[in-house]
Amino acid sequence: MQYYPVVIFCFNRLSCLKETISSLSKNYLAAETDLIIFSDGAKKQADRAKVEEVRAYLKTVSAEGFKSVKVKESPVNKGLYTSVITGVSEVLNVHDAIIVLEDDLVTSANFLDFMNEGLMTYKNHSDVISIAGYTSPVSTPIGFEFDNYFTGRAASWGWATWKLQWEKVDWKVSSYPDFKKDRKQRQAFNNMGSDMNKMLDRQMNGLISSWAIVWCYHQFSNQLLTVFPTVSKVVNIGFGEDATHTKGNSNRYATDLDQSTTRTFRFDRTPKLSKFFIKQFIKKYSLRSRLYYKMRSFFKL
Repeated sequence: MQYYPVVIFCFNRLSCLKETISSLSKNYLAAETDLIIFSDGAKKQADRAKVEEVRAYLKTVSAEGFKSVKVKESPVNKGLYTSVITGVSEVLNVHDAIIVLEDDLVTSANFLDFMNEGLMTYKNHSDVISIAGYTSPVSTPIGFEFDNYFTGRAASWGWATWKLQWEKVDWKVSSYPDFKKDRKQRQAFNNMGSDMNKMLDRQMNGLISSWAIVWCYHQFSNQLLTVFPTVSKVVNIGFGEDATHTKGNSNRYATDLDQSTTRTFRFDRTPKLSKFFIKQFIKKYSLRSRLYYKMRSFFKL
């Protein structure tokens, strides 16, 4: 079986990064995996000490536990949007597929098994854009025989894709002027979460810097699917005041990390949306849910 490289994007959170690398090194396939770490530069003077701490630690991360380790330090702050797009593109110039993590994600021991097997299983499925490592808790129907389900929305907390899919993305979103005036299309985009349109609008107006919403829009525009595990292989530990994109209360995305020793998975080879799973999936992104957790965060409940 082919094992694809793992990329970690990091900035200034040393404690989270250590947990991310530690959990990844405990993966069953760590010794077969090439690890590439992109370290972003300081955004402002106050960041410099933390960034230097991260880089000093990265110099101690040897290949022990991994097949190889490469660290790429940016002399300037690119921000997550540019870091991910340029970093993933650089790696995919050499490899056919990639597995991506950020510096606040803890993985299960079988995360790499699931991601590599998923990449191999769906590499010739033109209607599948990515493999997700994270999932909110979901129940499965009686008699359900697979270890995955599908959605029309990609995930950014531990994911994988292929060079052929990545190279098709229009990162400038040239179709946005027409899309923003098309009520039917906007309603359809929000079928995978009530936050989709607002995030894309904010991205296109320069109010946020999110590669992920552009990725999701490309997926929507081309009617592509993402593979999700029925049991999460990733948990996000990065919520808090030091986080750049995940400040606030984390309970909305709380999940149970896979503790099993399963290393081979039963993938559904007929990609399709299931109302049973989609109903559960979009609940976390409903307006009601978003408002509820925003209030919890505001009142620190």
